[in-house]
Amino acid sequence: MEEENEKIIEEAQSAAEQATTSRGLYEAKMKFLGRTGKVTALLKSMREIAAEQRPAFGKKVNELRERLEALFAAHEAKVKEKELASKLESERVDVTEPGRHTAKGALHPITRTRNELIDIFAGMGFEVFEGPEIESEYYNFTALNTPADHPARDMQDTFYITDEFLLRTQTSAGQIRLMEQKKPPIKMLSPGRVFRSDDDATHSPMFHQMEGLVVDKGITLCDLKGMLDQFARTMFAETSKTRLRPSYFPFTEPSVEVDVSCSACGGKGCPLCKGTGWIEVLGAGMVNRRVLENCGVDPDEYTGFAFGMGIERIAMLKYGINHIRLFTENDVRFLEQFKD
Repeated sequence: MEEENEKIIEEAQSAAEQATTSRGLYEAKMKFLGRTGKVTALLKSMREIAAEQRPAFGKKVNELRERLEALFAAHEAKVKEKELASKLESERVDVTEPGRHTAKGALHPITRTRNELIDIFAGMGFEVFEGPEIESEYYNFTALNTPADHPARDMQDTFYITDEFLLRTQTSAGQIRLMEQKKPPIKMLSPGRVFRSDDDATHSPMFHQMEGLVVDKGITLCDLKGMLDQFARTMFAETSKTRLRPSYFPFTEPSVEVDVSCSACGGKGCPLCKGTGWIEVLGAGMVNRRVLENCGVDPDEYTGFAFGMGIERIAMLKYGINHIRLFTENDVRFLEQFKD
């Protein structure tokens, strides 16, 4: 028995020394201490030994097991140490090598312009209100005093989902929703995406608008003009001026188109402003009495003004962009120009 145990020890020692990985050492260990290993085979052979010899035999087998476990434990520590050293070497980082260049991102020009507009009007006391992009015909047209036969309601101009619901064509619908929820005084800004069936160099089927509304006692067109002057000076140039031209919108009366003096030429005339010295930027006017009545606001007690602008148009003027599709083509060469 002694000789056989020593022979097994020698075999285990040889097998352990040949194993170079933890997996290989484990497999070698199982050949001796596993369910089908040599130690297990010795224990099974005890049934063939006389009863009086079994205690001594079992003791020798247990001693053999302990020696084998100690042997493999010692080799396991050595193998793991070698594996760790090898892993550390293969994953070693040379801190003297130059680092990899990571490209810095930037906000999209539409987002930049939107944020800048919100900052400007928030500084004047406006609160932001965002309405749903899917609107009912009532909020998008009827409550805004848009006649039933108005061209804007036609299917060739508006994306209808059902006979009653559509993709909003203007963020002005948010003004109606807020006036229904809140009593004057009101000073709100409504930015968001709008949708119209239009597509050329300066128009897109999906674009961004920002509407503003002020309702309080004693509001006049002079208040609108003063606010727009402040907006132009902050957004474009300190010397910017605005002018109002008569126009027509169903939801305002009187209505005006608002021009800003060309910041490129200072109002002298250039290709950007087509020699006029002025550039149209938005539409505005005094809120129509019927719109106030539709929202439960007494037009004899309160007056207000509203204005609306295309964010893409403001961005195109501010950054000198000549085609609206550049905003949605995701050309990195274009977007990289707007890094801080």
